[in-house]
Amino acid sequence: MLPPKLSPRSATPGSVPNLAKVMANSPALVKGWLALSGALSEGVIPAPVRERLAIATAQYNNCEYCLSAHTCIGAHVAEVDAEELERARDAESGPHIAAPLALSDTIARGHGSTDERQLKARRAAGVADAEMAEVTGNLGLNLLTNYFNLLADTDNAWPVVTPCTHN
Repeated sequence: MLPPKLSPRSATPGSVPNLAKVMANSPALVKGWLALSGALSEGVIPAPVRERLAIATAQYNNCEYCLSAHTCIGAHVAEVDAEELERARDAESGPHIAAPLALSDTIARGHGSTDERQLKARRAAGVADAEMAEVTGNLGLNLLTNYFNLLADTDNAWPVVTPCTHN
């Protein structure tokens, strides 16, 4: 459930996001989405970084729903400042956060492929193996929600953030 301050078009605290409502057509999908999301929330990548990863993936996939949702959650729950949220759209950030963002972006743009040189560069930037694994998990989760929302044309009740056209 979302905290009351994140129910942008609802006066009812804890409203269910439209993504979950539409996903409810398949209880198996909702169960899988919640399980992966829950597991990753307990991992080594903190919420502010996970939100940036979600924003970068949503921007890459032109998913307005996810871009809007994660920008709002990033600002109000993960407390990421507006400039950092904007930079995340281009998979950019401060020194340590930039490395997982770049790895996720490389994996997404390479359709799962990376080379040893890129992995060595991420390790040199301080990205541990557990973080690399969770970057892949978060990318999978974000691809799931991006593709689902694009396919379902989920109604976006979040404050709208439109994907840029430059990527």
